[in-house]
Parts: sequence; structure tokens; C-alpha cells
Amino acid sequence: MTDGQQAACPTGLRERKKRRTRDALLHAALDLFTTQGYEETTVDEIVDAVEVSQRTFFRYFASKEEAAFAIQKMVESHFLSELRRRPGPEAPFEAMRRAVLCAWNSIGEAIEALVTVELHMRTYQMIESTPSLLAAHLRRSIDLENEVALLIAEREGLDVDTDPRPRVAVAAFSGVMRVTGQLWGQGQDASMDSLRTLTEVYLDQLGPALAGNWRAGDGSGLG
Repeated sequence: MTDGQQAACPTGLRERKKRRTRDALLHAALDLFTTQGYEETTVDEIVDAVEVSQRTFFRYFASKEEAAFAIQKMVESHFLSELRRRPGPEAPFEAMRRAVLCAWNSIGEAIEALVTVELHMRTYQMIESTPSLLAAHLRRSIDLENEVALLIAEREGLDVDTDPRPRVAVAAFSGVMRVTGQLWGQGQDASMDSLRTLTEVYLDQLGPALAGNWRAGDGSGLG
């Protein structure tokens, strides 16, 4: 082993230990949140489950809320990265659609490296049923919509403050994503494949829903 390799090893070991500690705290937090309730769970209970100090918890998470949304934050970051990589010629909505589907193709492994998909679904259900977290979720969604609208406007060479189209497109897209998330959370299949399939089906119906004739018998429905 070279001197450089020897010098690098301690740093690598420390980083892996930090990652294991953070992952253990996250898993313990989400498990406790979803079994006994978010408001009922204390930081003391989380750190006791991992056998670390409160100081260690706050080294990785600013609050219980940050831990509750850690997986969602990772998913959002993955989506934004995919959107930034989409080819310029793609239309805005197609770029968002392809970005989210590509994100779901690969994010499953990243989630399962931290928690089970079943725990991820339970966490989503917990957020939707906890008033303080639901309010935070809606606030986070607004922030994400603004960021995506700015990205879309930049792609198209538009001023988001004078041209309403980026915000309108993102609002429609976000509405569909919220519906699919709720339906997935209410379902029996906790797999990421089911979420991806549901997302694709509903995104593909956005165009017909906005432009088509919905009346029964016109042949434009899902069936």
C-alpha cells in the first residue's frame, strides 16, 4: 500500500462510519414515526434505539422533521438532476415526464439501501396523515414547483415572471404527481415498479384530460 493509500484509508473509514450512523438514525426514526406516531416520538427514543447521543442525532439532522423528509428530499434531488440532464430539444412537459420516470427507474435501489420500500410507503402515509408534516409537505412542494419552473423557464429561454407557461406546466405536472403518490400510498403494492407504472399511466392522461371530450362513450377514457 502506498503512502497516499494509507493516508486515504482513515478518511474513508470515517466517512463510512458516519454514513452507517446516519442511515441507522434515519431507519430508527422512520420506524418509530410510523409505528407509534411522529408527534409521540422523541429524539431521545431515536438515539436510544441506535445507542448514540442526542448530539450525534443533531449532527446529521437539524430536527425530527428533517429526518421525516430525508427520503423525499433524496427523491426530489434525483428528479432535479435528471431534469437538468434532459436534452434541450425536448418539450417542457416531456422533459419532466421523462425525468421523473428515469428517476423512478434508479431511485429504488438508493431507497432500499436505506430503508425497505414498505417502510418508505408507511412513511408517505404517515406524512399524509400527520397535520404538521402535511403542512410541511405542501410547503416543500411549493418550493420544489418554484425551482422546477425556473429550470423549465431557463431551458426555454423564458422569463418566469412575465411568461406564465412554465409555472402552469409545472403546476399541472405536480398535481398529477401528488395524485399518483396518494393512490400509491393507499394501495397494497409498495414496490417502486408500481409507483412508476402508476405515474406513467396518469402522466399520459394529462394531455387528453386537458384537451379531450370526457363524455362517456367518446372512447377517450382509461378503459
